[in-house]
Amino acid sequence: MSVSIRLTRMGKKKKPFYRIVAASTAAPRDGKFLEVLGTYDPLQDPVAITIHQEKLQKWLDVGALPSDTVKSLIAQQQA
Repeated sequence: MSVSIRLTRMGKKKKPFYRIVAASTAAPRDGKFLEVLGTYDPLQDPVAITIHQEKLQKWLDVGALPSDTVKSLIAQQQA
């Protein structure tokens, strides 16, 4: 089972809110996930990004691959 770190969409229509999750690559976007690693709210000004670094590092150590979007969110939060 290959694991990826990606976004899953929450919220209402036209008001997106995302969770950063560790999920199987075979699972659908909004389907089952293994663990919630943080949140991303693009509607706030400035954009709200919350990532639990310990959980993220645990999954990266196990070999989970972040999506391109999650990579950029991690870089934004660390900057």
